[in-house]
Amino acid sequence: MAKNKNNNSNEEPIEKQLWKAADKLRKNIDAAEYKHIVLGLIFLKYISDAFEELHSILLKGDGEYDGADPEDKDEYKAENVFFVPPSARWSFLRTHAKQPTIGKTVDEAMDSIERENPMLRNVLPKVFARGNLDPTNLGGLIDLVSNVALGDAKARSADVLGHVFEYFLGEFALAEGKKGGQFYTPRSVVELLVEMLEPYKGRVLDPCCGSGGMFVQSETFVKKHQGKVDDISIYGQESNQTTWRLAKMNLAIRGIDSSQVRWNNEGSFLNNSHKDLKADYVIANPPFNDSDWSGDLLRKDGRWKYGAPPTGNANYAWIQHFLYHLSPSGQAGFVLAKGSLTSKTSGEGDIRKALIEVRLIDCIVNLPAKLFLNTQIPASLWFLSRNKANGKFRNRVDEILFIDARNLGHLINRRTKEFSAEDIATISGTYHNWRNPDGDYQDVKGFCNSAPIERVKDLGYVLTPGRYVGLPDDEDEFDFNERFTKLKAEFEEQLKEEGQLNALIAENLGKVTV
Repeated sequence: MAKNKNNNSNEEPIEKQLWKAADKLRKNIDAAEYKHIVLGLIFLKYISDAFEELHSILLKGDGEYDGADPEDKDEYKAENVFFVPPSARWSFLRTHAKQPTIGKTVDEAMDSIERENPMLRNVLPKVFARGNLDPTNLGGLIDLVSNVALGDAKARSADVLGHVFEYFLGEFALAEGKKGGQFYTPRSVVELLVEMLEPYKGRVLDPCCGSGGMFVQSETFVKKHQGKVDDISIYGQESNQTTWRLAKMNLAIRGIDSSQVRWNNEGSFLNNSHKDLKADYVIANPPFNDSDWSGDLLRKDGRWKYGAPPTGNANYAWIQHFLYHLSPSGQAGFVLAKGSLTSKTSGEGDIRKALIEVRLIDCIVNLPAKLFLNTQIPASLWFLSRNKANGKFRNRVDEILFIDARNLGHLINRRTKEFSAEDIATISGTYHNWRNPDGDYQDVKGFCNSAPIERVKDLGYVLTPGRYVGLPDDEDEFDFNERFTKLKAEFEEQLKEEGQLNALIAENLGKVTV
């Protein structure tokens, strides 16, 4: 974690100190609104830091910068640095922080930055002059953010501010609860997905990307393993414009190219922004049991190679959407409601059977409860591979690895759990040892089992890990909300079918009468 260089080892990391101070200034503003104020200022501080560093180099005019104009926008474009106009620079805002018109000044700064940098158009928040934000509190926030990475070089500033930005995203998600979970996947879940998939090189797609955490973690993974960040390219889509803006800022503060991260309010099913993309990795956390996905408009869509998903639940639509976008040797890792492992209603069982029969499912991980902020529905991780016989890993075509991680994780408060680094290493290490040619995998009763496809067939194509690793069945994890949601969706589908039947009968009766 980022540490304040003036702190001793017993003091809290700087991001926690900043969060506590920023939260005190929140007063009566909802977390959902306040996050745009704080995260917008952190982003503004980052791009201003990067600009000021290059500005001072151009001002000196040494070496290759001899004769350079420090106010020439092209000089900054050449170095992949955002150009910041004089009235939007952090030094200017800080000197005006105590003025009653500071809110208007910050909004105008955001506008001017967007005008000068087309990549940021319609991305930055302009919420600082609203009546519920006291100018004194806004000035206090500016002073607070001013202390982050003060005097550091651009790379260090990006690292510290990026870490603070990510930490604040998580804290705001916790503060918002259910709504927060719509834009934020818990960091430990993202880390686990990325550690298991190991996206060293290639195209990474998240078609429901939220605030961009999957991309940030993929880049962090590559750096951690001494890879080249330029070896991965990211593609994303998000239907909520507010969340898309967070993603664009989150990625920009890390220096990650977000030009292929797109917003459209129709969503990935109706308006597939990357229709022709074949990705090396798909990493995603789609909405659980989504009943409002316009499935009735897509009954004959070409993506449903393994069966048309029910109109009242998008789980198996997402699976096939991910598969549609995988390259011939591509891999996918994603979160789904645990009900998807056993459901047989509305054709879901037949689709799951087809996926198993064609050897696409590589690994299933049972997750503990309380990991997600926006739902108490039990969840699982799915890992798919287009080519389980490829030379990169051992041939495991006729096997599926089942991992039951329900007993891992620890509480960070009364309602929320997270995985520790050791938990992530245990789960990902099990998967790697199983699929790697030189791995030393062994079944562990109650935790993991490598099951032959024949056994999966014998158990009715059910993918619940507890059935295979030797733990009690999942009946003890009955979740009323999930069951109610599924029954409601089935009932609505039945009503729709009955309505169509009644209309057909009425039409034919009319013809007979005539």
